[in-house]
Amino acid sequence: MALDGVFLNLIKKELESVLLDGRVDKIHQPSKEEILFTIRTRNGAYKLIFNTSAGTARVHITNSQIENPKTPPMFCMLMRKHLSGGKLISVRQDGFERILYFDFDSANEMGDICRFTLAVEIMGRRSNLILINSDGRIVDSIKRVGQDMSSVRMVLPGITYQVPPKDKRLSMFDFTADEFKSSLNDYSKQLFSKALIRIFEGISPVFAREVEFFSLRGGEKICSELSEDEIDRAIFFINKTADEISSHKNKFTVLRNKDGQLKDFCFCSINQYGSLMVTKDFDSASELLDYFYSARDRIARTKQRASDLFKFLVNTSDRISRRIANQREELKECAERDTLKLYGDLIMSNIYRLEKGMDYAEAEDYTKEDTPKVRIKLDKRLTPSQNAQKYYAEYRKADTAEKMLVSLIKNGEEELRYIDSVFDALTRADTESDVIELRSELAEQGYIKSSRIKGKLPKALPPIKFKSSDGFEIFVGRNNKQNDKLTLKESEKTDIWLHTQKITGSHTVIKCRGETPPDRTIEEACMIAAYHSSARESSNVPVDYTEIRYVKKPNGAKPGMVIFTNYRTVYVTPDEELVERLRVNKEK
Repeated sequence: MALDGVFLNLIKKELESVLLDGRVDKIHQPSKEEILFTIRTRNGAYKLIFNTSAGTARVHITNSQIENPKTPPMFCMLMRKHLSGGKLISVRQDGFERILYFDFDSANEMGDICRFTLAVEIMGRRSNLILINSDGRIVDSIKRVGQDMSSVRMVLPGITYQVPPKDKRLSMFDFTADEFKSSLNDYSKQLFSKALIRIFEGISPVFAREVEFFSLRGGEKICSELSEDEIDRAIFFINKTADEISSHKNKFTVLRNKDGQLKDFCFCSINQYGSLMVTKDFDSASELLDYFYSARDRIARTKQRASDLFKFLVNTSDRISRRIANQREELKECAERDTLKLYGDLIMSNIYRLEKGMDYAEAEDYTKEDTPKVRIKLDKRLTPSQNAQKYYAEYRKADTAEKMLVSLIKNGEEELRYIDSVFDALTRADTESDVIELRSELAEQGYIKSSRIKGKLPKALPPIKFKSSDGFEIFVGRNNKQNDKLTLKESEKTDIWLHTQKITGSHTVIKCRGETPPDRTIEEACMIAAYHSSARESSNVPVDYTEIRYVKKPNGAKPGMVIFTNYRTVYVTPDEELVERLRVNKEK
C-alpha cells in the first residue's frame, strides 16, 4: 500500500484547517525515522507525526500515546533549536506530488524572525524529512543522502535543496476526455490499471484497480483493447470520485482481510475485492492513517529498542531445543537397558558352560515362550562372571541415565516454555518500560547480566485493564512477573482466571466482586486472553478458565508458570476491534 498524492492532498487540507497559525510547543523523536510535533493552537494542542520509514512513510495528526526515548537524538535537538516556538504559516504541495512543505516563522538566538521550511517527502524507501532555511539551503535531514547513495540528488547540510524530478501527468480533478484518450494511446500495450498510474498524478494502485473494476465490470484488459463504453465508464468514475472529494462526500476506507490483517486504504469506497475483504470507513484522512499505522509503529519501535533481546531469546530457544533433541536421542539408547540386564542374567545362568577367552556365548532366552537362542558378545580378556558384571554395570548406568534424562528433558521443556512466554510478552510489549521489565525478569532468572540493564528501572505499569459489556473488570498481565502477582496476590479466590490452552500468553482475570459473571463476560474475557497470546492471529483458539482457588504455583516454578484444575474450555476467535473497545487504560 502507499500514501498517494491525492490522499496526501486531503491530509494537507485537514492540517490547514486546524494547525495554521499554531505554534510548535514540543518536538520529540520516538524512533530514528520519525519526528513528533506538538502544535498548540487556539482550539487546543495537536500531535503531528512525520514518519519516513520505507513501509509506513506518512504525515498526519495522531491521537496515539507515543513513548519517547530518555535522550533525544541529535536531529531532534537540531529541530528544537530552529523550530521550537515557531509559528506554522502555511502547508504547501506541488500539484499532487507526494511532498508537503511546512513553512514556519521562528525566532533565532538574536530574536530575529527567520523562515524555515520542513519538507516531508513520502517516497517509499527514499522518504525523508528535510529542514530548509530561508536561502533554500538544507540545514539537515533525518536521512542524509551522499553521492555514494545517489548521484542524481544529494541531501546534505549546506547544499541547495532540489525538488525531486517530476513527470508530467494529468490531474484527476482537471482533465478532458480527449487528453485521457490520447494518454491511453501512449500506453496501448500496458494493462489498463497500470497505465492509469502513469497517466494520472498522485493515484495509488488500489484506486487504479478500482477504476478498472468499475469500467470493465471486474475484467482486465490492455489499453488498446478498451471499447469506447469502457473508456467512458472510466471517465465517469474518475469524475464522480473527484466531485465527491471536492464536496467532502468521499469515504476514507480501510481494507482488512478476514483474518483481521490490515491490507490497504483509499480515499474512496473500494468494491473490487467483494467478500474477500472487510471495509471500515473513517471521517478523516488523519484518523484513518492513525488507525492503520499505530499498531505497526508500536511493534516497530519495540523491535528497534529490543532487537538485541529478540535475538537473545531466539538463540536461547534454539539452544534449548537442540539440547532437548540430543537428550531425547540419548533416551532412546537407554531403552535397551533391559536387554543389558538380560544378557547379564543369561551369562550367570550359563556360567558353567563358559570360560575365559570366549568371543561370544550362546544361551536360551528363558523369558520368551519358544526360548530362542541368543548370541551374547563377550570380552575374551574377562572371565564369564566379569562379563556378566560388565553388562550389569552398563544396565545400572543406562537406568540412572534414563531417570536423569527424563528429568532433564522435563526441565528443558519447562525452560523452553518460559523462554517462549518471555518472547511472546516481548512481541506484545507496548512501551520501553515493558521491555525493561522483561530485561529485569531475565536478569533475575540468570539469563542476562544485570549490568546490561542501563539506568534506573522505571515504575512498572499496572496490568492492562478492560471492562466487559456487563460492567465486570478484566485484567491482563504484561509479563510473567506481573502474571504471578495478578493471579496469586491481587485476586480473590472466587475471581475467574483464564489462559490459552497449551499456548503462551498472559494471565487474564475477571474480578467477580462476589457475583457470577454472565456468559457474555466470560466470552469477552476469553477473547481478550486469546488476543494477548501467541495465537492472536489464529481462529478457534482454546481458552481454559477456572476460579483462582484452583490455580497453584509449584515450588521452584519459573515466573508465570502455574498449574490448575476444575477448568472449562471455550473456543474463540480474537477480535481486535472488540478488545480495543473494551480496553480502559490505553498506554502505548
